[in-house]
Amino acid sequence: MAWPSQPAQMAAEHNMTAAAMFKRLRDDIDSIMARDPSARSRLEVLLCFPGLHAVMFHRPAHWLWENGFRTPARFIANVSRILTGIDIHPGATIGRRLFIDHGVGTVIGETAEIGDGVTMYQDVTLGGTSPSVNARAQVNLKRHPTIRDNAIVSSGAQVLGPITVGEGAIVGANAVVLKDVPDQARVVGIPARAVGKPKAPPSEEFCPYGVTGEVVDPQARLIESLTERLHALNARVGQLEQLLAARGGAVAGRGAEAIDAVNGNGAAQQHRDAALSELK
Repeated sequence: MAWPSQPAQMAAEHNMTAAAMFKRLRDDIDSIMARDPSARSRLEVLLCFPGLHAVMFHRPAHWLWENGFRTPARFIANVSRILTGIDIHPGATIGRRLFIDHGVGTVIGETAEIGDGVTMYQDVTLGGTSPSVNARAQVNLKRHPTIRDNAIVSSGAQVLGPITVGEGAIVGANAVVLKDVPDQARVVGIPARAVGKPKAPPSEEFCPYGVTGEVVDPQARLIESLTERLHALNARVGQLEQLLAARGGAVAGRGAEAIDAVNGNGAAQQHRDAALSELK
């Protein structure tokens, strides 16, 4: 790194860096206020929102990690986890305006990549699929997900492996995502499945927790379909029973007449046999 030779130039670059840091911080605060109705003021967000604090801790920790100071980076990340309840590995790459709402229990792995304007909630995991299997061979390999710009990862979601959640996609609460999610798609369930049609980008409507009126659980839809089919079958069985009862009455009547005829023929035969006996 070439250091400026003039003190004035050094001061100017320092001021530019400080201005950029404050601008990014202001953007983070404004984005939180735009997405969280409980945020009443910028000062409240700055002092009381652990998601913002976790991101603020992560930035110097990530700089240290990228420049080879691994132990100090991990120490800062650990302090952040203790204070905020949010575990962000210093190696993770995080874009602008990340909003981690509530955040307790959220874990972001070392090789995770998060784009701009992403929203995450509590108990989210951006993790690997088999971190304890031959761990040494996985060092410096991509093991964690990539979350594209403006995606929403709802509470309790587990996004596992080196997969990609597309731009503007929504991951529903408690979903387990093991495959790539297309842009603007919505996925729910275990394992996660796409529901509904992709929304048209860009959408100005923010969907907290990934919930909208159009998202239907595919399992619930299947159960409803089976229930409707069962009702239809029950109705058809009822119709067939009525038809058989109507036809069965007529058949029963004819059957009784036939039996009476048979019985009558039998009685006549008995009379004939008795008459023949007397003649003998």
